[in-house]
Amino acid sequence: MGNDHDPHQHDHHERWKHDGVRVIKGNQLDDNTAQTPGMYRQAAINHARVGAQKIWAGTVAIAPNAKTGVHHHGELESVIYVVRGRARLRWGERLEYVAEAEPGDFIYVPPFVPHQEINADPDQELECVLVRSDNEAVVVNITDVDPVEAPEEVYWVDPIHKAP
Repeated sequence: MGNDHDPHQHDHHERWKHDGVRVIKGNQLDDNTAQTPGMYRQAAINHARVGAQKIWAGTVAIAPNAKTGVHHHGELESVIYVVRGRARLRWGERLEYVAEAEPGDFIYVPPFVPHQEINADPDQELECVLVRSDNEAVVVNITDVDPVEAPEEVYWVDPIHKAP
């Protein structure tokens, strides 16, 4: 008769007690991360805080009418979820494309795409949740961009979402 008891199960139990599911309270985020004037970034999930191997997650609050410099995130994929306010994203070699997102919308930014985040609301802070595909936030600033003045508006069009 085999013994179903795994002698290592107790080890898992003790390890999982402290290294299993983690709840990071909203008032305990870490602002020891790259900051930009007019923006307030806080890390919730990263390698240093919880041992994350493949993701980084946190929040960003962008003041009314504030915007980031043009940048990309290297090999990382980024997801932005809009909690409050109105986000305008410009992207491309000359920021020639633009789209807007409102609360409940998700934004996907592929690797190496030059982009700029803008708070499109002059009266309200923009609050977003960020998730990136590595355990550290990578930001590569691009300073030699010659932006087009009137970017081309791009709508999310697929079989479900028709052009307006």
